[in-house]
Amino acid sequence: MSAPLRSRPAAPPRAADAPLVFPRTLTVGVIGAGRVGAVLGAALAASGHRVVAAAGASGATRARMALLLPQTPTRSAAAVARAATDLLVVAVPDDALAGVVAGLAEAGALRPGQVVAHTSGAHGLTVLARAAAAGVRPLALHPAMTFTGTPDDLTRLAGISYGVTAPAELRAFAARLVADLGGVPEWVAEGDRPLYHAALAHGANHLVTLVNEAADRLRDAGVDRPEKVLAPLLRAALENALRLGDDALTGPVSRGDAGTVRRHLERLVATAPESVPPYLALARRTADRAIAAGRLRPADAAPLLDVLDGMQVSA
Repeated sequence: MSAPLRSRPAAPPRAADAPLVFPRTLTVGVIGAGRVGAVLGAALAASGHRVVAAAGASGATRARMALLLPQTPTRSAAAVARAATDLLVVAVPDDALAGVVAGLAEAGALRPGQVVAHTSGAHGLTVLARAAAAGVRPLALHPAMTFTGTPDDLTRLAGISYGVTAPAELRAFAARLVADLGGVPEWVAEGDRPLYHAALAHGANHLVTLVNEAADRLRDAGVDRPEKVLAPLLRAALENALRLGDDALTGPVSRGDAGTVRRHLERLVATAPESVPPYLALARRTADRAIAAGRLRPADAAPLLDVLDGMQVSA
């Protein structure tokens, strides 16, 4: 009579925050292959991962895919999710993200253990709750860069930061993924995602508006090529601000030149009244920062603030 079989001892349970192990080459799908998704998909492919499917409905999106992911077939969102056995990148607009994730969960297109990473700066992990309920591992992975959706973007990825929110067991995976993209992770807490994104939007998006406002007012002043005038000035101002902070501040507000600012506003009212409110808001905030930094004495600031407050009443 043979000896009874011994039961194999059970493997010790994995700690909840123990790092997960993934294959070196990931099988990846991209939903929303627009400016961000197509570029990140191309960067992942260039780093050795298999981008097996992508989804995008518009003609512009399909053109980007043909340019940046020429070997990747176009599929429906659900088909892409099913094909992306290791990593699904969801790069859709912020307000559409929850609906897309819910639709994938309802379709049964998500699988336990699969990583679903969205690229929204404003959202953290909560927006992926429906996916997490299906056993998916959620990840927020936002590249702190502006995108055009062209191959030029790939050259800008080296060294950029990614705002990452991840469960503890996914942090090592997220760090590796960011490294594969040539970037550096910046760990952002769930509750801080809106503030993180507000800072980036305030700096980058509003900068575009500010530059174009300045260019328009130069054209109003008869300057044919405002970009030629602005380029060296704005590059120097940006570099100095990043290096010196508030000590980089120059100009009439930092000096308390109330008369100069009044003349600015009078001419703006006559020429471009739509530019008066943003000028006032930025001048007032500039004055506040200059005073706080000791660059402008409160006594010298008083006439300037009177001008700004007076114009706010009449603007």
